[in-house]
This record gives sequence, structure tokens and C-alpha cells, in this order.
Amino acid sequence: MSDPHPARAPEKEDKRTFLQKVVEFIHPGPDSPEELIETLAEAESNDVIGADSRVMLERVIRMADMTAGDVMVAAPRMDLIDIDAPFEELLRVVINTAHSRFPVYQGERENIIGILMAKDLLKLQRAPELNIRALLRPAVFVPESKGLNDLLREFRGNRNHLAVVIDEFGRVAGLITIEDVLEQIVGEIEDEFDIPEDEGDIFGLADRTFRVSGDTPVERVAEAFGMAIAGSDPDEVFETIGGLIAHEMGHVPKRGEQTELCGLQFTVLHTKGGAVRWFKVMPVAQDKTPST
Repeated sequence: MSDPHPARAPEKEDKRTFLQKVVEFIHPGPDSPEELIETLAEAESNDVIGADSRVMLERVIRMADMTAGDVMVAAPRMDLIDIDAPFEELLRVVINTAHSRFPVYQGERENIIGILMAKDLLKLQRAPELNIRALLRPAVFVPESKGLNDLLREFRGNRNHLAVVIDEFGRVAGLITIEDVLEQIVGEIEDEFDIPEDEGDIFGLADRTFRVSGDTPVERVAEAFGMAIAGSDPDEVFETIGGLIAHEMGHVPKRGEQTELCGLQFTVLHTKGGAVRWFKVMPVAQDKTPST
């Protein structure tokens, strides 16, 4: 005999994928990318998708209209290696800039002959007789008009993480990395320089120089290096060393730029968002060292 009061059947689990939910929500489809972005915002408001998903999808949509020229590092800011430079100079560039890949040129900067992986320099320790030229990998060249969607597909397909960007006249316009492309989707990617503030702001390096965060208070730097630090204008007061250095230079510092202030040499190691994230600092007088 059947149960006259059967238990209520449990609600069926929603097995639709995230993509299916989005497709069903926006059906019929919008007529333009702007309408699609508005629809995604509405989907977020109705809890169909989360805020992070909406932001990422919106970035993917906008990236469809972007090219390599929109996000590349311009040629004047490229860190290049001269194949004919002494090994010590080459090694200094690799250490100071802290990149993993470097375009290599011969003669003129426009004449890029390959890409050097920083890790490949370790091979020279086992085989000092090895020629640097033998370590070079083929350079990939793309036009400024190359769409980011196509470029990302090529990066994934050929496993290259860097491409040299060429303008319409065949000149080097800049370079672009897979990180530059992915940041258009997921936002800024943290790297080895992005150390949490609670881990400190001044670090000793193996070459007896120091890495100093751009947001380190001026007083903290002065205390560490045992010297008074002030700008050329006594009426200007700056809280951070990055702000002070930018004021003294008269412009937003770029990677690789150097300046001296109050007995210290500041080299820009890394910038993000128009501000210096890290300086390499060393006393001009080598007999002065920071207190520990």
C-alpha cells in the first residue's frame, strides 16, 4: 500500500553551468558590446553572477577591441642587452632590472637578434667557454595592430611569453609580454617585487646595495642609512621616499633612471601605476652602510 503522505521530494539541484546561466539570462542577445556590458551588470545585480566574474567578463569584452600597441612597453622604456657588451655589464643589467627575458640587439637597438632568458645565464657557470650568442632564442615580432585575443592565442600556442612590437614602417615600437595581455583580463598581476608591507620596506641585497620600497617614509630611510635626507626645496615636505625622489627628478621616474640625493644613489627598479614600487639604493660613499 502506498504511503498516503509521501515525503516532499527534495528540490532538484541546479546543474546548469555558469556559462549556461549567463546565456539564459542574456537571451535574446544584446546588439552591441556596450549593451552586453550593461546586461552583465544587471546579471550581477540579480545574483546570476558574482562581482569578480562580471569584472572579468567585462574586461574580456573590452579586450576584443585592444591591440598590442595599446598595452606594449614603448621602445624607449625597453630594457635591452647588447650582445657585444662585456659579460659583467650584461650581468649587471639582468640583476638590476630583474626581468626573466631580454631582447638582445647587435649594433643598433633596432637590430634585435634574439631573446635571452635570464635563467640560461646559469649555464655559463658550468661552461664558461659558452658563447652568449648560443643561448639566444628566436625573437617573435608582431605588428602594433595585432589584436590581443589573437596574440594571447599565439602566446599559448608557441609557448613564447614575449614579443617585439613593430610599427607600420618596420621599426621597433615596443615589446609586449603574456603578462601584459593577461592583466587586461584579471587585473594587475603581482610579481616578485610585490612584498606585503608587514614584511619590511628595506632589504639588503647580495651586492651590498639595498632595495627600498617607494612608499617607505623618508624618516625611515634616513634612520636606516644614518644620514639626513631632504629635498632641494626646504618648503616642500614629503612623507615617502618615492614622492621625494619624483619631486627632485621633476617627473614620474621610469625604470632604470638614477639620481643622487644626500649622499645616496637611487636607481628605479620597478614602477606600477605611475609610482615607483622599488628603488635600488647605495651610498655614494661606499664606506657608509645602513644600520641594521
